[in-house]
Amino acid sequence: MTTTTLAALVPLLPFLGAVAGLALGRTAPGFVRPLAILPTLTATVLAVVVAVRQGGGRAIDAATQLTPTGSVPIDLALHLDGFAVLVAVLVGLVATCVQLYSTAYLRNDTRYPSYAALVSLFTSAMLLVVYSGDLMVLLVGWEIMGICSYFLVGHYWETPEARAASLKAFLVTKLGDVPFLIGLFALAADTGSFRITKILAAVTNGGLDHPTLIALLLLAGVAGKSAQFPLHTWLPDAMAGPTPVSALIHAATMVAAGIYFVARLLPVFAASGAALTVLAVMAAVTMVGSGLAALAQDDIKRVLAYSTIGQLGYMSGALAVGDRGAAVFHLISHGAFKAVLFLAAGVVIHAAGTNSLAAMSRMGGLARRIPDAYWTMTVALLALAAIPPFAGFFSKEAVLVAAEHTAVGDRAVAPAAAGWTVLIAGLAAAVLTAAYATRLWLLAFRGRGAEAPDHGRQPVAMTAVLWILAVPTIAFGLTLGVIGDWFDGHALTPSLTTAVLATGVTLVGGLVTYGAWRHTTALAARTPIGAVAAHPGAEPALVEAEAMTSHTAAYGTIAAAADPADPGRLLLGPLHRHAVTGFHLDALYTALFVRPVQQAARLVRFLDRTVVDTYVNGSGAVTRLLGTAVRRAQTGNVQTYLGALLAGSLVLAIAAVVFANVNAGS
Repeated sequence: MTTTTLAALVPLLPFLGAVAGLALGRTAPGFVRPLAILPTLTATVLAVVVAVRQGGGRAIDAATQLTPTGSVPIDLALHLDGFAVLVAVLVGLVATCVQLYSTAYLRNDTRYPSYAALVSLFTSAMLLVVYSGDLMVLLVGWEIMGICSYFLVGHYWETPEARAASLKAFLVTKLGDVPFLIGLFALAADTGSFRITKILAAVTNGGLDHPTLIALLLLAGVAGKSAQFPLHTWLPDAMAGPTPVSALIHAATMVAAGIYFVARLLPVFAASGAALTVLAVMAAVTMVGSGLAALAQDDIKRVLAYSTIGQLGYMSGALAVGDRGAAVFHLISHGAFKAVLFLAAGVVIHAAGTNSLAAMSRMGGLARRIPDAYWTMTVALLALAAIPPFAGFFSKEAVLVAAEHTAVGDRAVAPAAAGWTVLIAGLAAAVLTAAYATRLWLLAFRGRGAEAPDHGRQPVAMTAVLWILAVPTIAFGLTLGVIGDWFDGHALTPSLTTAVLATGVTLVGGLVTYGAWRHTTALAARTPIGAVAAHPGAEPALVEAEAMTSHTAAYGTIAAAADPADPGRLLLGPLHRHAVTGFHLDALYTALFVRPVQQAARLVRFLDRTVVDTYVNGSGAVTRLLGTAVRRAQTGNVQTYLGALLAGSLVLAIAAVVFANVNAGS
């Protein structure tokens, strides 16, 4: 087969698996798991073949026009460059691991067939975004991911947290999609095409008339989809969904789509220095704010969610300084270690019977009960903190090096101010990342107290994928000398200055957090903590759903716990109560947008029911009264009808005589 044919099959196979899984879910449930795993696994193998054939060389393009659409055609197009083929491999690998993991995690879930089909559809949509060479076709995958996330985040729809989170994720991302769609149409109007290659050629030739407006409109959609400030608030709440869904959304789909989109169209954004400056500020606020929030969270998955927001901020920062190679490098590196973190968190929650770090800190022996999750999560946290030689070190250093080059004027793609903004925020975020990663590890695996509940050995399907994903977490950064051609051919190696500086501040963040933990850990034994819903033998999904419910019941919120032994509380001081709520952005949005919209809706309802309905009901009442009056005259008596006819005729005759006399007198 040709490379383009193989590439077309990559998104098609998971789609066909989703359709077949839905069709056979009730009639032949035995086929559901193979239909969930095999098409995705085959698509991953084909994606690897496509990547090898592409080889980091010249982009492969193929297109066919779907149907005539007027002045701006829409093509079913493929655009296979180094970025596309590598990201597709990441998506396929993570999706396959998620499907394998889910077979054990939701082994007794009655809604597993629809869940597996939605995961396959989600995967297919992201692969369509990755390979598409036409923006309208890309938009199809973009929107399919949005609706899939709604259903998957709301999988535990019996819990109020899941229902609210799925609706919030859908609405916030749609809020960004409206200007995004307008931006796509404006871009096509300026360049005369939806084809990515033609758009980039037009930009190179100066064919973009409104670069700043278009770039800012597109950035609104990117901020929503990739959870960047100020549209990032949906992602922490989306942790109410099953843990495998969290891994898929955070590591390989949805949130990666916005970053990938900007990387694909970076020349469009680079045509406006103002847009790059806005992107740099957005990235800086996201990196620092999410790091502070992560340090205050009690739910282990919410810590990882804010971590994802911060790492996406690094990727946005790389794009803001004009280096898409560094951005995509960190996207792939982050996808590997973040998948490990979330899937390992699922094992931890199952073993501990809780998602509360405060409760875990009062358990002993958790690391011994789940050695696979312990070791792989340790490796992934080291990669997250950018400790050499793990993948996160090399990819984060690539971002900081790009920011440094822009800041000192070695690269003129973006304003120097954008470079300094990203560099300073990136170093600050490195301290915070090390702090919350250290805190998570200490609270989860170095707890002191009663032995953790024994849930037995974790299923092989859940532990094996952790080691599979640990391989790129450890080794991907060491392949820089081999994969350089896939990243525009320029070097992504660390520089001595940023490597020493970033590693130094990372170690400071980790050591300070360790010192704070040593200072506060004695308080844990004196302060009992609840919110444990352990059910030995229960499937992991059930344990997770009950853990979320018990956490809210015990502490009043899914995010926080009143734990004086929390080192994050000591480190943040008075800032803790603000950081734990995400700096009250949800309350601000509620006051500025939600309540006014609700008040407007109540006003419209009042006008509709009180004014419009009164008018309509009044018209109907008058008609009924007239009908009643006319009905009384219909007696069925012929004599009455003749009498009325004669009386009417007499009245008409008298009236005619009167009018005739009046007219004659005048």
